[in-house]
Amino acid sequence: MLHLYFYPIADSYAPLAIAAALLLAGLLVLGPRRGRLTRLQRGVLFALRAAVITAVVLAMLRPTLVYTEIRKQPATLAILVDRSRSMAVEDETGGKSRWEAIRRALDAAAPALAKLGRDFEIKAYTFDGQTHAVQVEDGKILLDGPPDGQQTAIGAGLDDVRQQAGSKRLLAEIILTDGAQRALRPRQLPPQDAAARLRQLGYPLYAVPFGQSRGLGQVKDIAVKQLNVGERPFVKNKLSVTGQIQVDGFANRDLPVRLLFETAPGKMEEVGREMLRANSGSQLLPYKFDYAPQEEGERKLTVEALPQNGELVTTNNEMSTFVNVLKGGLNVLYLEGDFRVEQVFLRRALAAAPGVHVDFVRVDPRRPETRPKDSETQPGNLAESFKPGKYDVYILGDLDATVFRNKELQDLAEAVNRGAGLMMLGGFHTFGAGGYYATPLDKLLPVAMDPLDRQKPDDPNLRTDRHLPAPVQMRPTPEIGLLHFALMLAGTRKENEAQWKRLPPLDDPYRFRGVKEDAFVLADDGKGTPLLVQSGTNRVLAFAGYSTWRWSMRGLAPLHKRFWRQVVLWLAGRDEAPEGDVWVKLDKRRFAPGEAVVFTAGANGPSGEPLKDANYELHIVGRDGKRQPLQYDVKGSQTGGTFRETQEAGDYAIEVKVTHQKDFVGTARARFLVFAQDLELDNAAADVDLLQSIASRTGGDLVAPEQLPDLIERLLEKSADLDVPQETKKTLWDTWWMFLAVVVLLSVEWFLRKRWGLV
Repeated sequence: MLHLYFYPIADSYAPLAIAAALLLAGLLVLGPRRGRLTRLQRGVLFALRAAVITAVVLAMLRPTLVYTEIRKQPATLAILVDRSRSMAVEDETGGKSRWEAIRRALDAAAPALAKLGRDFEIKAYTFDGQTHAVQVEDGKILLDGPPDGQQTAIGAGLDDVRQQAGSKRLLAEIILTDGAQRALRPRQLPPQDAAARLRQLGYPLYAVPFGQSRGLGQVKDIAVKQLNVGERPFVKNKLSVTGQIQVDGFANRDLPVRLLFETAPGKMEEVGREMLRANSGSQLLPYKFDYAPQEEGERKLTVEALPQNGELVTTNNEMSTFVNVLKGGLNVLYLEGDFRVEQVFLRRALAAAPGVHVDFVRVDPRRPETRPKDSETQPGNLAESFKPGKYDVYILGDLDATVFRNKELQDLAEAVNRGAGLMMLGGFHTFGAGGYYATPLDKLLPVAMDPLDRQKPDDPNLRTDRHLPAPVQMRPTPEIGLLHFALMLAGTRKENEAQWKRLPPLDDPYRFRGVKEDAFVLADDGKGTPLLVQSGTNRVLAFAGYSTWRWSMRGLAPLHKRFWRQVVLWLAGRDEAPEGDVWVKLDKRRFAPGEAVVFTAGANGPSGEPLKDANYELHIVGRDGKRQPLQYDVKGSQTGGTFRETQEAGDYAIEVKVTHQKDFVGTARARFLVFAQDLELDNAAADVDLLQSIASRTGGDLVAPEQLPDLIERLLEKSADLDVPQETKKTLWDTWWMFLAVVVLLSVEWFLRKRWGLV
């Protein structure tokens, strides 16, 4: 549109403008005398002067041509298309795949996109784990190839498009997807975060959902969902493997499930099989296997549901883990008649000892129902527990002899004669007070007992004459105790003696009736009263105390743990001090692709104490067998770190080598696996709620596929908000030709006046 406007100088300088106009008008009146010029000459001069005056007055009015045109702000419409493998799931109308439905929706929207493209830029992208630009020709988005992406990084895809737009304005973002984010590090940006950034910039997001939220729908699938393995298995001991398997679409059919065990390094062998049967189309079924490993070491274990015809996904048919089968597993049965404080700290000390497994059973002699039944298989079935080879060490606490049958005590004595260790602790119902006089244990215990010491379980008045008055300081005997393996709390005799002096005294230890001739007193009260006595023929100890827990409470927990660990090792006949104990631990053995593996490692000295100032060498063994140095941090007496390169499925291992003061301590190895995971098809359910949430957050909306053309039309109508009127002004009074015209007119007038003799 073209308009002529005047901006008179009088608006700002009215007096000056009026004076100039009157002066110029007077110039028209003044002129040469009539007699000297012809009429024509006078007319020419008048016309020239009038033209000059007109030009000057016109300049004072300042005429301006104004041209107004409507222009649209530049903007880009970005369209993202999900091309991950889940888009191949055929759960759309008519059995079509999600990918086919996307193509159909884009083809229907092509005319509207072509119309929009006349005023705006259209950018199209496909995304899976990464974002890829695709061409757009006359509104048609040229999608090439099948959907084969291994991830769906919705959040990262939205952020990629926003960043690529740079300073350009986005008219909107449109995403066509099933809405389920399935991405690994570093592409796992939450879609909500990406939507929040779009909202801050004022860019709306419109989501077009595809697929059913039930995922695979009626597609047949068998998936191992859970795998539970008993802790710390020992060679030739039963290992229980339990879990659950999800069965979809295989109703009333026998489904074989098998247990595979690594019987030799790298050799997986089937060691168990059972048949499962689902009664409905979708059912979660339990499974259970029992297997006794025959060899020590770290072994791989796999539960596998054999693939069936018609399964779309088979990567979820198995689940694996690692178990560390202990050859040197030391099994301890600890029997108590009361929940004394001592048993809590004793069990805690042994639980911290590598390779020691403790079964604790309490039997109340006043409540026969607390005694486990003979038919039960858990710890506490005394008839089974006392069979030779079942346990390496037996510890009897404040437990009256009446809880045992005579045959059971005979079996316990036989187990000790065959090499098991036995230790009886002090208390009110132990040794002679507990009725062990003249029982099969009488011959084994290294202390004398008398029937007069008897303290019946139901007697409310506890005898105190069979106990030493507190406090009683325990001291290893100089001849034997200070050098005995069980009592060595330090490396030298002198240091050991100093450590024992640090320990708090015992509370009311049991008063032994006497010591047998072939026994050895390992510790006394410093005045000759025996407190710890060793049998001269078997691995049997009689300990008068039952309050060593005070050692731990006084801040001497390491000494308390070391004492009990060495006592148990001696009872089991394993008092040959090891050179060292190197370990590496993982929180778990199974990791998803991309998941961080947190590990700790350390080393213990010959008596189990943590080594300080040890030197570590750690390596990661990859799935291809290659070893690479592993970064770690040393914290106190142990080290730890995080391994993050777990994108590839397979078996891995962390190896550690430890030296201390230039001496080799040992090595350790912990294996773990990164399981194969089909992110896209393990759970192909669409997530419409997520799409609705992120679209609403930006001011956009959820749009059905058939409404995509209408959405494009609405965006085109809405683009009127981007119309900006732009004015172009052309002034006519301050141009060179206006100035030249005035100069020429004045020059011509002056020339004529000169020629005609007027000047």
